Amino acid sequence: MRRILIVGSAGAGKSTLAREVARRLDLPLVHLDRHYWRPGWVAAPDAEFRAEVGALAARPAWVMDGNYAATLDLRLPRADLLVLCDTPRLRCLARVLRRRWTHRGTPRPDLPPGCPEQIDAAFLRYVWHYPRRSRPRVEAAARTLTPDLPVVHLRTPAQTRSWLATLPTS
Repeated sequence: MRRILIVGSAGAGKSTLAREVARRLDLPLVHLDRHYWRPGWVAAPDAEFRAEVGALAARPAWVMDGNYAATLDLRLPRADLLVLCDTPRLRCLARVLRRRWTHRGTPRPDLPPGCPEQIDAAFLRYVWHYPRRSRPRVEAAARTLTPDLPVVHLRTPAQTRSWLATLPTS
């Protein structure tokens, strides 16, 4: 495994898991939020972001976390493994709220400078509806674009710990 794609709802643990997988396998870590957002939470232009994601996905090795369904067609065919962080929505909401408190006024390590942690009603709705709206799109894209791509579903912290235990450490 040289290219591992990690997706899931906000608060599902994607970035934390990606950091640990990258550390254990000694692979480059790519947080897509750092490439999409500009200071002040300004989104990158679509064409620019797709070009950047295409270049990142073309690299020989990476652990990449982030949803961005519009770029799954660039990332899935290059991935050796898809990890779906399928955390229950209430746990995701609790983690998002805790994360907001922990990182109040400062950016998280997986966000670019100038993007302090923030929460609004639209973001909370996105988290709540992710299992019904976004996850099926990710799964459909994987089935369509890469039907033979191995997929790991992680629903609980115990499943995540068990899966991590199967990975070698560098």
